[in-house]
Amino acid sequence: MKKLTQSVITVLMMIVLMIGLSACKKEGPVEKAGKKIDQTIEKAGEQIEKAGEKVQDAVKDTKK
Repeated sequence: MKKLTQSVITVLMMIVLMIGLSACKKEGPVEKAGKKIDQTIEKAGEQIEKAGEKVQDAVKDTKK
């Protein structure tokens, strides 16, 4: 009886995981927009970092 219960629970967990994973594969408009926003923020962060490096270089040059 215990073995049967464990098997049923295992099968049910696998089904739930399969349903959950299959739902994650579909990308709707909100997910696409979110990815674009993330990419834009990442690019902006890179540009800010580059600008900060230029400011640091300029400050170092003025101290010389």
